[in-house]
Amino acid sequence: MKNNIEKKMRGKLFVTLILYTLTGYILTVLLDYGFGKFSNSFFQWLQLRIEVVYFLYLIVGFCCLFYHYWKKPWLYFEEVVNATKTVYQLDDSTIELSEPLKDVEKQMNQIKMAVLLSQQAVKEAENKKNELVMYLAHDIRTPLTSIIGYLSLLYEAPDMPVEQKAKYVGITLKKATRLEKLINEFFEIARYNTQQIKLEKANVDLYYMLVQLIDEFYPVLSAKGNFAILHAEETLTVYGDSEKLARVFNNILKNAAAYSSPDSEILITAEQQQDKVIITFTNHGNTIPHDQLSAIFEKFNRLDDARKSDTGGAGLGLSIAEEIVRLHGGKITADSEDNMVTFTVSLPAHFSEKSMGC
Repeated sequence: MKNNIEKKMRGKLFVTLILYTLTGYILTVLLDYGFGKFSNSFFQWLQLRIEVVYFLYLIVGFCCLFYHYWKKPWLYFEEVVNATKTVYQLDDSTIELSEPLKDVEKQMNQIKMAVLLSQQAVKEAENKKNELVMYLAHDIRTPLTSIIGYLSLLYEAPDMPVEQKAKYVGITLKKATRLEKLINEFFEIARYNTQQIKLEKANVDLYYMLVQLIDEFYPVLSAKGNFAILHAEETLTVYGDSEKLARVFNNILKNAAAYSSPDSEILITAEQQQDKVIITFTNHGNTIPHDQLSAIFEKFNRLDDARKSDTGGAGLGLSIAEEIVRLHGGKITADSEDNMVTFTVSLPAHFSEKSMGC
């Protein structure tokens, strides 16, 4: 960029000097010819000294031109310095510089755009942090409030009937267990984010894992009249950490079970495509709006109806699943249309350096 500006200025200077010299030379020839037409002694005196006049013309002109082009870079520098003051202004105004500085202008506008995007990202991160704190407080406070309430009743009424006391103790234990589960989820997602999780990879019998998963969810699914169907080859395997992958599929199926329409099927398919294994979970349910779908893997994200209830986790299940898949060198996506919801997981089929992960 510096060389381009220097070349442009040098070129303009050379062209200006040549044009100035030729113009002076032509004027000198014309004046010499014109002075020769007059018999006046003054014009004859000028004609004899026409070379001196031309030399003085060149000296004065060259000094002015060199001063102008010597001063020009400092004017450009001042222009750039003033423009830098507007780079960090949070507005949509663009920087405009002189013609030789168009490359600088372009780069400074790009820097300003990057600053604006960075400021916007910081603001969004701050908003997400505030939401995270709010959700965290909500999810912990709800069971904690119940625990304190029931313990207060037990403390204030020591002669409470045994049956009622047993009932309150059971509820308190249930709420405390849920609180422990929420706190464990918070610590777990923090471990994934700081990459403290180590994967122990091997060839995993994927078909058997999915069959076992469906059997474990049978009571939950049958309670709403739902059922799961698996389409996969019995010899299908995947390269990864069996315990962590089981957590991924468990979280996805748990989500599908929670939001499936009653008396509907959940279709699970798995197949190998080249060096990848593609697993999909499809269930019937309300179409997830696009704005919620794009944020479905974000931390503490749950649909509004789920968050209003006092059941379920902290909204970290899908976020944890995404972290595990990412550590495996895979990808997880969600799609929803026509009252259907589909989660797709792509994982390495075999050992490779790319899939070694952490």
